[in-house]
Amino acid sequence: MNNWRQIAVAPDSTLLNVMQVIDKGVKQIALVVEDSDHLIGTVTDGDIRRALLRGLQLDSLVIDCMNTSPMTGLEGENPSTWQRLMQKNSLRILPVLTAKGCVTQIVQLEFPLEAIKENRVVIMAGGLGSRLHPLTLNKPKPLLEIGNRPILETIIKNFTEQGFYKFSLSINYQGQKIIDFLKDGEKFHAQIDYLQEKKRLGTAGALSLIKEKQEHPMIVMNGDILTKVDFNRLLEFHQQQKNALTMCIREYSYQIPYGVVEQKNHIISSIKEKPRNYYQINAGIYILNPEVLKYIDENNYIDMTQLIEVLLENKHQVGSFPLTDYWLDIGRMEDFERAHEEFFDVFE
Repeated sequence: MNNWRQIAVAPDSTLLNVMQVIDKGVKQIALVVEDSDHLIGTVTDGDIRRALLRGLQLDSLVIDCMNTSPMTGLEGENPSTWQRLMQKNSLRILPVLTAKGCVTQIVQLEFPLEAIKENRVVIMAGGLGSRLHPLTLNKPKPLLEIGNRPILETIIKNFTEQGFYKFSLSINYQGQKIIDFLKDGEKFHAQIDYLQEKKRLGTAGALSLIKEKQEHPMIVMNGDILTKVDFNRLLEFHQQQKNALTMCIREYSYQIPYGVVEQKNHIISSIKEKPRNYYQINAGIYILNPEVLKYIDENNYIDMTQLIEVLLENKHQVGSFPLTDYWLDIGRMEDFERAHEEFFDVFE
């Protein structure tokens, strides 16, 4: 469906303008796009209704009430992936974006979910968590409670609800406390074993401790991330792209709080007022094919970034998958506090 421009509005559109677009488009949603068709949010008639109840006026701007983290599809994915995503999240319309976040089309819900797949999940849970002292002095960071349960329990629950049950946890700092809490995983509807690091091995080195031969791509994830990623969708993308390794990336934007001057030889050619720059950052979630493990020497320190460099040197294809679902890396105290504020809206 390529008529998405009929429901596109600019960030400086008023709520009245957007209501008219939604009404005319009969999709009950509008896409808020910047130049070059970059999607910055969506707004529904329900969003507008709640905004008016909060005291906004019809001449208020749509950026004051739009959803800045909408569910989206990715160009090049199998259309069945989009259908499953809409079914899972009770959506009727899904914007499809390029890797740079630009709208290419919208799709509508048509048919029910496909069966999910099963693969080994490796969770890196051996970090020191030093930036969260004093909270982590007597407890490993993955066992810190967010909402009503430890971070690790939320991560495992998210996976098991999507059909995954085989877990390997890399542990080091206060690792016995993690074992005591999770045990063999039975009470969490999972099978859990442990990769016990005798020394720090980095974000990829612990994979050398996996003894069982792997037949399918593995999901590797840092143990301090809260996310609502559809991992089946991620696996499908990885296999469709024929990657040896897929890194999840996250868009990070930064607005320069000044007017930026472009000049040459002291002659000003333009001034951009408070421009916003967009970057793609490593989200700490990866898909690895089993053959990747041969590049990891046992008990040698190696980070994922170093492993990726080795794969590229050996002519393996490494891809990226842009995340648009909820994602929060709990690395700093302000992230920990934010997670508490958002938990029940996202995970309950």
